[in-house]
Amino acid sequence: MAQRNARELRELARSLVARHAVTDGSVFRLADHDPGDTGPFADGEREAMRDSTKELLADGVKILADMQDRLYAQDRWSLLLVFQAMDAAGKDGVIKHVMSGINPQGCEVHSFKAPSAEELDHDFMWRCSRLAPRRGMIGILNRSYYEEVLVVRVHREHLSRQQLPKELVTSAIWQERHQDIRSYERYLARQGTIIRKFFLNVSRDEQRRRFLERIDEPSKNWKFSAADVDERAHWDAYMRCYEETIRETAAGHAPWIVVPADHKWYTRLVVASAIGEAMASVDLQYPVLDAPARATLAECRARLLAE
Repeated sequence: MAQRNARELRELARSLVARHAVTDGSVFRLADHDPGDTGPFADGEREAMRDSTKELLADGVKILADMQDRLYAQDRWSLLLVFQAMDAAGKDGVIKHVMSGINPQGCEVHSFKAPSAEELDHDFMWRCSRLAPRRGMIGILNRSYYEEVLVVRVHREHLSRQQLPKELVTSAIWQERHQDIRSYERYLARQGTIIRKFFLNVSRDEQRRRFLERIDEPSKNWKFSAADVDERAHWDAYMRCYEETIRETAAGHAPWIVVPADHKWYTRLVVASAIGEAMASVDLQYPVLDAPARATLAECRARLLAE
């Protein structure tokens, strides 16, 4: 496939994001989003597109790297990327491939597993909110505060470990947490944080195939956990929670990108496109020096040339 110019890449990114972004959750239905979708590419193009993914991603990564450089230099905006998914949906691979060209000095990745005793003694968003990206930085949350309305809701026993006063644990707790999350993300957006949230939507059949691959291939055994198979028994409950969570927390300033995850090449294209579109949504420019600063530069240049 011939290399695409910047305009073509931008148009492709815009079409992919428009297809999968959810900014108004009021009409969201997870059943309307096919995990095997490959977007605007016809059946005959899919193999060619899959084979061209590395080339397309390389072009996209160059654009992301340039935008990140401006983000870092300008020191005004920050970018928060939230990744949620069922096991084996490909979060780690997406982060690795899409962010491969990003300057590590301007990007922080945080992965969240079972909370520690210290984290359980704080409010449910504390362990994530304290790691919100600084101005000029990209912050990536591999799982996030959304676990508190997903895993904790499916496994209610986790809620009892949080030591909440009993009178606060009511039937409305999940609606209250959705409200808290909405308020928090609105607050971040008002402080200059660009927010994009990704749900990697893998099918149950594809997850099964990937689990079997992890068992059958020795080099992938380390990725497998028997607990992952146990969680499959709760698949329908998780899907209901994801649907309600996306419905309750999708917003223009903090959209969900519901990414088809059965085809890794397409997943990575959509994520890269959404990140690029997010940074393009604000005016990222290198700082312009004032007259005294330019005069200092000129003086320093003259001194160096005179050596």
